[in-house]
Amino acid sequence: MSKLKIAVIISSTRPTRFGDKPAQWIAEQINQRDELTAEIVDLRDFDLPFFDEMASNAWMPSQNANAVKWQKKISEFDGYVFVTAEYNRSITGALKNALDQAYVNWNKKPFGAVGYGSVGGARAVEHLRTIGVELQMVPVRSAVHIGGADFVSVHPAFGGTKSIEDLAPSIGGSAKDMLDQLTWWAKATRTARDEDAALAQAAE
Repeated sequence: MSKLKIAVIISSTRPTRFGDKPAQWIAEQINQRDELTAEIVDLRDFDLPFFDEMASNAWMPSQNANAVKWQKKISEFDGYVFVTAEYNRSITGALKNALDQAYVNWNKKPFGAVGYGSVGGARAVEHLRTIGVELQMVPVRSAVHIGGADFVSVHPAFGGTKSIEDLAPSIGGSAKDMLDQLTWWAKATRTARDEDAALAQAAE
């Protein structure tokens, strides 16, 4: 089996965002694994409109060229890790819009999350899991939460001078658990999708 492709999606588009640092760190953890390969996917690169289609692409093809480009990109992957801040107890508006711009492209694939903020993005990650279920995704149990003193110690806005790597004793275990689970589910769902595709082709 070829390597499982995992997208690390940066969910904030603000010029002063912090998300690049945890995204690069978790991508490095993914790439250290023999069975996985990571690619950072930045929402800034897609200039998505606010969802304005007639319907979800579950019901009809999308018309906006940037939305179609986004759908094609996320279709390349076997699983995802969303790197998300917490905005008012939920995910970023940019990420919610990006999730809404596709439907079938997310289906039957697993995802994990790296949350950051005062409580480690915990409420945002929980909200993300419920959205993922509606998109017929598989949310894994474990997530990485960078919060409290750890968050302050690495965020320059709070005078933090540490790197994400310095937090390994706090977040390394949860990252391993998450990636173990993501790998298992990515294998299982890719096998099942391949079987479905073969059956559909045989029925033509």
